[in-house]
Amino acid sequence: MKTQKVWFVTGASKGLGLSLVKRLLTEGYKVAATSRDAEALRTEVGYRGGDFLPLQVNLTDNTSVAEAITAIVAKFGTIDVVVNNAGYGQLGTLEELTDDEARKNFDVNVFGSLNVIRNVMPIFRARKSGAFFNISSIAGFLGTFPGWGIYNATKFAVAGFTEALSAEAKSLGVTATIVYPGYFKTNFLLQGSLRTAAKPINDYKEARDLEVIHNEQVIGNQPGDPENAALAFIEVAEMQERPLHLFLGSDSFGMAQSKIEAVQKDLAAFESISKSTDFRK
Repeated sequence: MKTQKVWFVTGASKGLGLSLVKRLLTEGYKVAATSRDAEALRTEVGYRGGDFLPLQVNLTDNTSVAEAITAIVAKFGTIDVVVNNAGYGQLGTLEELTDDEARKNFDVNVFGSLNVIRNVMPIFRARKSGAFFNISSIAGFLGTFPGWGIYNATKFAVAGFTEALSAEAKSLGVTATIVYPGYFKTNFLLQGSLRTAAKPINDYKEARDLEVIHNEQVIGNQPGDPENAALAFIEVAEMQERPLHLFLGSDSFGMAQSKIEAVQKDLAAFESISKSTDFRK
């Protein structure tokens, strides 16, 4: 029965992760989830039954992740589905952000997920089954958001290693899906989930203008419903053939189409230059 599957969701204290955990428990799944405060997570989820295991995990510490995986298997016996959702937004142009600010964003958004994958794969390999959903962003497919360059880069990285994982694990019966959410009505754009540059530079008009747009037009008007996103995750997880690329939200879908059209336009316009670099026959 589908309700016997064990899900592992990181970054579950708010946003899409929290909505997903609540829905999974309502549907009868067994769920392990991470947060920086396990008891606060249990309170936020509002579930006291035995099918929920809240875990306090430092995802950037491989040992902490390994201990969490051991705890999940000890309680539930296995893991069937992993959602690498933990992460945060980092605003700031490439010049503005310090090396430390950039590396911290990569530590959480990229290396945290790699730690999870590294520790879950032995379980999936042994079982010849399993599903990863690695949360990128539409900003991990379309990068032309001024002031979001480092965050974009982390999400492009998620997309890149997930494509590789899907190829590496194919014969093992393991799937990997890149999830590209658009704007969802969560607290992602609010303080705590979004950090700004410590030393902003006023000369960057485009970046400052986009910040104003987010603050004055986007917040509160996001088209995505996190409850519907949770249902979409469950629907795809139950499929026999899961997609490599999954765009969530009509805005994400539309921006992806625009990016594809732009790439096709450049391919057609500069085909002769692209092919001119081959050895002459």
